[in-house]
Amino acid sequence: MRTANKPLKVSFFGHFGSPNAGNESTLLAILAHLRSVSPDGEFRCICTLPEVVAARDGIEAVPITTRVAKLWDRGIPLTRRVPMAVVGVGAEARQYARAFRKLKGTDMLVVPGTGLVTDAYGLSYWGPYSLFKWSLMAKLRRCKVLIVSVGAGPIHRAPGRILAKAALSLADYRSYRDDASRDYLTGIGFRAGRDHVYPDLVFGLPEEMLPRNGARPEGARRVVGLGLMEYCGRYSSSDPRPETYTAYLRSLAVFATWLLEHDYDIRLLLGDADTIVIKDFRSALDAHLGDYDDSRIIERPIASVHDVLAEIAAADVVVATRFHNVLLSLLLNKPVIAISHHHKCSSLMRWMKLPEYTHEIDGMDADRLIQQFRELEQNREAVKRTIGEGVVGARAALDEQYDLLFAIS
Repeated sequence: MRTANKPLKVSFFGHFGSPNAGNESTLLAILAHLRSVSPDGEFRCICTLPEVVAARDGIEAVPITTRVAKLWDRGIPLTRRVPMAVVGVGAEARQYARAFRKLKGTDMLVVPGTGLVTDAYGLSYWGPYSLFKWSLMAKLRRCKVLIVSVGAGPIHRAPGRILAKAALSLADYRSYRDDASRDYLTGIGFRAGRDHVYPDLVFGLPEEMLPRNGARPEGARRVVGLGLMEYCGRYSSSDPRPETYTAYLRSLAVFATWLLEHDYDIRLLLGDADTIVIKDFRSALDAHLGDYDDSRIIERPIASVHDVLAEIAAADVVVATRFHNVLLSLLLNKPVIAISHHHKCSSLMRWMKLPEYTHEIDGMDADRLIQQFRELEQNREAVKRTIGEGVVGARAALDEQYDLLFAIS
């Protein structure tokens, strides 16, 4: 592992400080690595909830914007948005000046992982417009812009495509966490063909952050971690359908019934503040099964990455929907089935040489899910060896990428 020749001065950009365990584990991973190679480094985070990041990680953090931007809100009539645009030009110019000031002294603006290159949640705030604005100001500050192991897509609208391509074109280094992201950008006309592909940064979480898998008491039931997720609409599909979520819940209720009948206990996993999905799942289970021993479906409060890791460590096998619940399960060497709501999930399972344990959310089939689970249990020792080899390879690849980044800086 190469060490930095001089103390690093890095500003991170992204949707951080939220309850999203995937995003937070990404920041934890890269921050831990950079601190290990540059103990005297200066780190700042430009993010969604800076007060959370500052308190948790002990670094300076500032908001992406201090404006409450509504210009892009399609719920506001066009007749109101036009005068808002005129008034807002001066206010937004001040945001550019603010970004320029905040980047003073920064050597590198780093966009660390996450599925940031999308307009599914809008253009501004942590959408492609903000990424463009901060990247442009970084270039004017003569600091390097490094976009590292990000996910890309979907980008639904022409302004989103223009802004995303403009932001990416400003980068001194670009890499994507899977071939699917690079191929997606190539498909919308961005010249990404020569860019790098490296694994998700969360594969680089330090060993000391990972809990040990607990020993199961003799005679205890095997435990399945069941990772739930609210349907993410336009992030999954250009034409999201409510029936997709209904079928998802119904299939999981059938699957959970089978698990209980076959002497498994269940631990419910989340990765964000979407606790409503637990209520929805329990309602679907009540409708399908009726009475059951509620103590066999374990539900613990999950408020941090460490909580997610602890719950996964307490399971023997995992069936999860959120991408980073799947990835963290792999990192803890847990046999896992990924319910894929986005190309990132199926790409991850292909990269880990376990594509047969992917289940597409748009075609949920409880019987097929049960069959996949039975095969996973039957082959679990071989699967764990495959996972172990994949994790070692991912960590080595990330070390190689960090060496590239230091060569650029």
